[in-house]
Amino acid sequence: MLNTARSQRLDALRAELMDLRSAVEDAERAASVPLSRAHPVHAAGAANLIRYVALRSRDLRDLQDRLTAEGLSSLGRMEADVLRNLDAVVGTIDAALGHVAPGDHDNPGPDAEPRPPTPLSVNAAALLGGTVDDRDTRIMVTLPSEAANDPALVARFARAGMDVARINCAHDDSAAWERMARHTRAAGTGIRIATDLAGPKLRTGSLEPGPRVVKVSPARDALGRVIEPASVWLVAPSADGSAPPPGEIPVTDAAWLARLRIDDTVEFTDTRGRSRYMTVVAVRDGGARIEGDRTAYIGTGTVLDVDGRETRVGAVPSVDQALRVHRGDIVELRPDAEPGFTHEGRHHVGCTVPEALDVIRVGDRVLFDDGKIEGFVRAVAVTDGRRVAEVEVTLASPRGTKLRAEKGINLPDTDLPISALTDEDLRALDDVVGFTDIVQLSFARSPGDVARLFDELDSRGAGHLGVVVKIETVRAFRALPEILLELMQRPRVGIMIARGDLGVEAGWERLAEVQEEILWLCEAAHVPVIWATQVLDSLAGNGVPTRAEVTDAAAGERAECVMLNKGPHIEEAIEALDDILRRMHGHLEKKRPLLRRLRAWSHEG
Repeated sequence: MLNTARSQRLDALRAELMDLRSAVEDAERAASVPLSRAHPVHAAGAANLIRYVALRSRDLRDLQDRLTAEGLSSLGRMEADVLRNLDAVVGTIDAALGHVAPGDHDNPGPDAEPRPPTPLSVNAAALLGGTVDDRDTRIMVTLPSEAANDPALVARFARAGMDVARINCAHDDSAAWERMARHTRAAGTGIRIATDLAGPKLRTGSLEPGPRVVKVSPARDALGRVIEPASVWLVAPSADGSAPPPGEIPVTDAAWLARLRIDDTVEFTDTRGRSRYMTVVAVRDGGARIEGDRTAYIGTGTVLDVDGRETRVGAVPSVDQALRVHRGDIVELRPDAEPGFTHEGRHHVGCTVPEALDVIRVGDRVLFDDGKIEGFVRAVAVTDGRRVAEVEVTLASPRGTKLRAEKGINLPDTDLPISALTDEDLRALDDVVGFTDIVQLSFARSPGDVARLFDELDSRGAGHLGVVVKIETVRAFRALPEILLELMQRPRVGIMIARGDLGVEAGWERLAEVQEEILWLCEAAHVPVIWATQVLDSLAGNGVPTRAEVTDAAAGERAECVMLNKGPHIEEAIEALDDILRRMHGHLEKKRPLLRRLRAWSHEG
């Protein structure tokens, strides 16, 4: 028999829960139009998404505390089925109050083990393929350029644990993409192919070229003694005039080069005016390798002399330049293709998407090179009819940070009037629809971007392909419920958490929070998630993982797929990730959040 005080508390809790139930049902009715467009596969998930967003527009932490104090479920696992979880707690309260017998309500407890297959697992399998024993999370691997000509490499990736092969259309060409796909099909029938459209990535333009000079240096030990001489190949100029690869210097006279013999001494004055002597140590058809024990700077036009016979150095590549940017500096962001430069303390650099400068506003934040340089728009001027943004730098290294060409620009506060599909993306789409399973949309910002991709796929007879939307901007994160509803008009869909650009725009201090919220929302929608960017990057890059990235990879088990980028040790990274995910299987399933109000998706905040 319950005492009066507890009965009153339970009655109050029941009333609050029923009020929540009414609110989510009202939200569902209000969203009848977008819900009517959901594909039948996603009808239940779309309705549950609307309910979840409505519920999370309230701060439920106090309610959670009071539910826990009464020994009831705190609603911490409601994402997969909001109504079922609310009804289960109400049913438990009714049983405690004696309104029904404890076994009379059919709803199992919200913390009960899910009965597979869940809608989310079914949708994940439809998009990404099935799972292997002891691992429910798939592994997506970014194929390197070498995979186009090395089927054995792709086969090794498959044996190591690759479930999805990612082809990045920002690199290589259509012929290479097709060969990668062919090698993937040969490596395993169950492996899915995902092609990643590059999208409208904002980058810095070119910089004024540096001097045409090559530095050759010996290796020295801690005592300054030479342990490996400076070495370079002298070669004949290429027929097409292209720059030679690293480690080679062209000369203008092929006959002079052909007369070189081992032990000949090549004399020259380098670009600093230093006399240098290097010895021929090897010869080959069309080339000779010279060595010396002193550092030399060899530039275009440097005169080389062997026993009075002279030639000149041909065109060598320009040294990559960088603008050294300090806190307090001004960076003029320009819409033209003029190479960037520094003049009188002001840096001038182009933007590869000039439309961004048409809408940028005073006060908007600007981040360069993955956030290594941060600033804000201090002023917008019009020069020769073009808008130029003056960016005051607020964050840079104390000694200055180098800003190079082709580095990323993020504008988290600017509403960019550009499509997520560029002309290059449309040409890539023409090339890949015949062999890919999944198309991945980069830099989507709105449901309209998703709708346009669907139209382009339909026009190519490829509406059956799976579609993944990459969430890598703050605007896309804020529009995620609407993007999901648009996406769920097709049966095979997913979301990628692209943590690189998203972390830059949202701020690294918020990235953990943002990625959790994306996981929650996608679970509510029954839409699979791909956890991407910098997973086991140190292991893939240099063969040794950091402790932090191992923990990060383990956390990826909550997603339906984890993506690895390329690197010289990618095969070891695949094997390590496979082992980590197998070990975590059974230890971790999604999450148990505290339900504070999520303002990102509230139209009020």
